[in-house]
Amino acid sequence: MTQQRLVILAPSPVLTVTIEEHPDGPDVHVHAGGQGVWQARMLRSLGAQVTLCSVLSGETGLVLGPLLGELGLQVSAVRRDARGSAYVHDRRDGEREPIAEAGGEPFTRHDLDELYALTVREALAVDTVLLSGPAEDDLLPAEVYRRLAADLGGLGKRVIVDLAGERLQAALEGGVALAKVSDEELERDGLIDGPGADADERDILRAMERMRADGAEAVIVTRRSGTLLLDGDGARRVHGPEMEVVDSSGAGDSLTAATTLALDRGDPLDEAVALGTAAGALNVTRHGLGSGDGEAIHRLREHVRVEPIERNGDD
Repeated sequence: MTQQRLVILAPSPVLTVTIEEHPDGPDVHVHAGGQGVWQARMLRSLGAQVTLCSVLSGETGLVLGPLLGELGLQVSAVRRDARGSAYVHDRRDGEREPIAEAGGEPFTRHDLDELYALTVREALAVDTVLLSGPAEDDLLPAEVYRRLAADLGGLGKRVIVDLAGERLQAALEGGVALAKVSDEELERDGLIDGPGADADERDILRAMERMRADGAEAVIVTRRSGTLLLDGDGARRVHGPEMEVVDSSGAGDSLTAATTLALDRGDPLDEAVALGTAAGALNVTRHGLGSGDGEAIHRLREHVRVEPIERNGDD
């Protein structure tokens, strides 16, 4: 079987330093992180070949390059002399305590032009492109996502986005095959009144309908009480197995990655989101963000339920 190849826009990977407890003293872990990197790690766990399109900045970029290579990722990068993104977290007490977090410097026009060009170049070699965002709000203009969605979609590529706020709205204007967002992000953006309790489900579905009207063929909203899915065939709830949580960070990125992989190989949307839900469920049992065992994820998928939502005409 030919190995699947996908491209992820990961504008600014993050150098992560995490301090863990160890019987002999502090145990320091240094990794490449950030949304696009965690998505790529999950794709690699499921057997895909992944190319990251990124900007690697300054000293952090010099360290990130080899770390990304160790993950088995191909990196198409713009390199620049500037401050990069990094954080130091202390997890010796079981919870993440930020010690230092540094955002990267905003991209220059030259940086943006190079990143845009290499993203289009790499996308031309695959069928599916996943657009992820940087941690910083001001790193690159939201307009870049509208242009990429429009241009890549016009070139016949399946464009999937895991974004929020202005970046999400911009991508929708360009047109996307699938948009994934969390209920907390919808609340933060003022699109719903509160996080996704069952009582707020109709509000979330109305927000999802607006996203479809704005340019998404399908929409996924993750929430603690079960993921919601909406496309032209209607709305569904997706329920995964409840697992003991070690670290919930990265679960949404794992869901997006596995869903993207399944869609790329031609699975129906319900099946794709079920696999994504299994990946997210397994990821919370691990310390490594965006990590998992491919065989375990496929077996766990059998414990995911997808059920239709009956809606009244005024919903």
